Amino acid sequence: MPLYEHVFLARQDVSSQQVEALIEQFKNVIAQGGGSVGKVEAWGLKSTSYRIKKNRKAHYTLINIDAPPAAVAEMERQMSLNEDILRYLTLKVDAHETEPSAMMQKRERSDRDERPGGFGGRGGFGGGGFRGGGGGRDRDRDRDRPPPRREEAPEPVEAEGSSE
Repeated sequence: MPLYEHVFLARQDVSSQQVEALIEQFKNVIAQGGGSVGKVEAWGLKSTSYRIKKNRKAHYTLINIDAPPAAVAEMERQMSLNEDILRYLTLKVDAHETEPSAMMQKRERSDRDERPGGFGGRGGFGGGGFRGGGGGRDRDRDRDRPPPRREEAPEPVEAEGSSE
C-alpha cells in the first residue's frame, strides 16, 4: 500500500481534547478503508503565516498513513466537510520518517547562535535594521510639536463696475 504524510490544521478555538477526537475519527476512517495509521504528532497551537478563515492560529497535526488511495480520499472528503478543519495536505512518500519530525525536534541554543545574519549577528547591518542615520529620532521629536497652522486664503474680491 502507498505511504502518505498528512498534515491538517484545526481551528484555534477548539480544545486539545477535541483535536484528539478528530484524530481518532480520521484514524477510524483509515482503518475502515483497509489502512493503518503510524506515527501521530500533535505540533500544538501555532501561528499561521496569514489569516485562514478568520483564524490567526491553528492546531497543527501530522499523521503517517499506510492506506489505499480510496481510504485517504474518503478521509480528505470528511475533512473538507468538517468546520473545525481549516486546511489539510496529503503527500505521498517513499518511506516514513522514524525519528521525530523537524517541528518536534528541540533546537540546540548553539544552533541558533551560528545562523548567518550579516554584520552584528542580528540579520541586519549593525543590528539596528536599515533605517538610516538617526534611527528615527527626528521623527519622534517632530511628533511632540503641534501641526503647522494653515493660513486661510483671502476671499476673491469682485471688481467694481464690471458686469456681464
